Amino acid sequence: MRMRKKKWAEPYLQAHTDYALDNPEENKGKWKEVLHGQKLHVEIGSGKGGYLLAMSNANPADAWVGIEKDRNAAAVAVRKQLEDEQQPGNRCMIVGEAEDLEKWFAPGEIDVIHLNFSDPWPRKRTHKRRLSAPAFLDTYRKLLAKDGYIAMKTDNKDLFEDSVICFVNAGYVFMDFSVDFRRNPHPEDAITEYEQKFMDLGQPIYQLTARPCKPAGDMLK
Repeated sequence: MRMRKKKWAEPYLQAHTDYALDNPEENKGKWKEVLHGQKLHVEIGSGKGGYLLAMSNANPADAWVGIEKDRNAAAVAVRKQLEDEQQPGNRCMIVGEAEDLEKWFAPGEIDVIHLNFSDPWPRKRTHKRRLSAPAFLDTYRKLLAKDGYIAMKTDNKDLFEDSVICFVNAGYVFMDFSVDFRRNPHPEDAITEYEQKFMDLGQPIYQLTARPCKPAGDMLK
């Protein structure tokens, strides 16, 4: 759901282009160097930035990039990051569409892609816009490092079931899979206010991690 327009959002983004990057393509191929990280995590659809904030603070040795297309939500996320007392230099935001990933990141540059509670695009004709749709999975395959993987969480059963099929058809293999992820503690993975609302309602959280399988020829090497 798109956020209501905030009058302060656009001026705020324009005033903080050092964090909500104006030209992210300038960092293509050198994100780890710029953000001083051993691994590069990219969260697509960061919303208000709660996950990016918590995870970048908890993992200061890694680099974190949040991507959000809604400029109002992105402004909230940027303000949240900049008002944080820790303010590590290992994170930043890109305000833009996921279709532009290959403009911003080099092949094999990303270690982990996070898809958290993505827009389910419920109508059949809009399924191609889901972040787990075949076209996106092909893009992720190009950008992921040798041992890179995708981590996905959602409260939407239909999206999860459809995504599982898309991952399999695209040649990904599952490293982890759960239809009730929070039934056990997972201190390594931050719980945002958004996710907590579903947990309080007893809604299961669907989760998977998957990596591209090597092409058949490479399996013999």
